[in-house]
Amino acid sequence: MHILLIKTSSLGDVVHNLPVASDIRTRFPEARIDWVVEEAFVGIARLHPAVDRVIPVALRRWRQALLAGQTRGEMGAFRRALQARAYDLVLDTQGLLKSALIARLARGRRCGYCAEAAREPLAARFYDACFAIPRNLHAVERNRWLAAAALDYAPDLPLDYGVRAQALQAGWLPPAPYAVLLSATSRADKLWPEGDWLALGAALAARGLTCVLPAGSPPERQRAARLATDIPGAVAAPPLDIPGLAGLLAGAAAVIGVDTGLTHLAVALGRPTVALFCASDPELTGVYGGAQARNLGRHGQPPRPEEVMDVLAGWGL
Repeated sequence: MHILLIKTSSLGDVVHNLPVASDIRTRFPEARIDWVVEEAFVGIARLHPAVDRVIPVALRRWRQALLAGQTRGEMGAFRRALQARAYDLVLDTQGLLKSALIARLARGRRCGYCAEAAREPLAARFYDACFAIPRNLHAVERNRWLAAAALDYAPDLPLDYGVRAQALQAGWLPPAPYAVLLSATSRADKLWPEGDWLALGAALAARGLTCVLPAGSPPERQRAARLATDIPGAVAAPPLDIPGLAGLLAGAAAVIGVDTGLTHLAVALGRPTVALFCASDPELTGVYGGAQARNLGRHGQPPRPEEVMDVLAGWGL
């Protein structure tokens, strides 16, 4: 059996789709699984040992120069890669028009959410079979239920993200037990106040944990460096690719992060994780799975540093 998964972005959504690969591998051990994902998140899909082939797509970059010769060439190469194999199932767990169009290009039985369940109802017109999956389920379970419906098995398997990573070995990384602070996110209203990060960092340092602050863009690195300067013993991490970030998270004693994809990746890697919500609600898209995964705060009600330390203390950290 050959199965194509389509979940292109964003990072957190891609992480939420990892259990689908685990479920399919458990139900169909001989199945070969391919995955279409945005080029920036290829490293996440490759972390899962059940994924045979990752097919990068660059919709975010292509739409900035649709008429350029290079874009047309890359789009043609993507289409050839997509159509190189016939699939028994093409599963779009994203439910957007862009992902449905990708599914339509693929060769195989195309399945996705029905119009009432899809994020963009028009997407349902491009599938061969549609399924009504409750919208009030967590995103992880919606993905899993859709796969179970399309492949006709019960959605009752234990949750398994299926990814592992070796702890990062790097000269700049502190030898002592460390906590990763994920202070960066794509929206300014999701940021946690810097004063709260400083208070939390001081409390963690007082308990023997070195704080490590990774960041991506120049503004994020500036914030991380600023915070690291004022947190005793803290380290601002150099730029890291996804395998490096996975290794950093895998070696952490704890991860505290805002509503960002890396916070979800920390949970997938089995690390004790506290997610901080300031401008969104965590019920349907918060960190999910495991006894040591906790969402704090909600829209308009950011959590306090003391709440984070209480959760960590409850875990014996």
